[in-house]
Amino acid sequence: MNLASAKSLERAALRIVVVEDNISVAKGVRYYLQDAGHAVDLLHNGAEAAAFLRNDDADIVVLDINLPHTDGLTILRGMRAREDMRPVLLLTAQSETDDKIKGLDAGADDYLSKPFEMEEFGARIRALSRRVTDQPKQVAKIGEVQFDRTARTIEGPNGPLDIPRREIALFERLWLADGRVVSKQLLLDSLYGTGADVDEPVVEVYVSRLRKRLQPHGVQIIVKRGLGYMMQAVT
Repeated sequence: MNLASAKSLERAALRIVVVEDNISVAKGVRYYLQDAGHAVDLLHNGAEAAAFLRNDDADIVVLDINLPHTDGLTILRGMRAREDMRPVLLLTAQSETDDKIKGLDAGADDYLSKPFEMEEFGARIRALSRRVTDQPKQVAKIGEVQFDRTARTIEGPNGPLDIPRREIALFERLWLADGRVVSKQLLLDSLYGTGADVDEPVVEVYVSRLRKRLQPHGVQIIVKRGLGYMMQAVT
């Protein structure tokens, strides 16, 4: 991947779920997306993916059709049946027109046949990302800070705060918990994606950094020993 492609794909950092049972393809896609600054949740099993997608908050789903236990089209139909309209890019080794029609009729936004070039994959993701970033702003407030979920920025009373993207992902996960405790493992998944080979103590480092940035603005992160962390406004 050349530098221009990486910068183009990086225009908006997103959370992307990749469901692919071919390990080499899955790793290649994950590395490509992470190099562009996106957070990636990687799953290889159709049944696990179906359960995961019911409760996650990702922006885009990259979904293989031929998966163990539950196929991609079944997963996609389930998403659309519960009015989950997130953009979905289907991946499959099947290239027949009828198969493409079945995927699009099931609710896919785009379709890419394997094998494919990463440059083409990147172009498809950029097209889908525009649908996400063109949506109306979603702004939340806690303490004295405002979180723009669309632009993925955090502002204090005096303007934008300089917070790295991984800490923003951490903030978002804690904010979504609405005052409930979030385990270290869930926070780790938010930082690096499901299945990443990273140890839980890394979370402590990011929590410490984020806590210091937020404390002056009426937001505190509380540790619950053996359970995880929670975020709340200072009262």
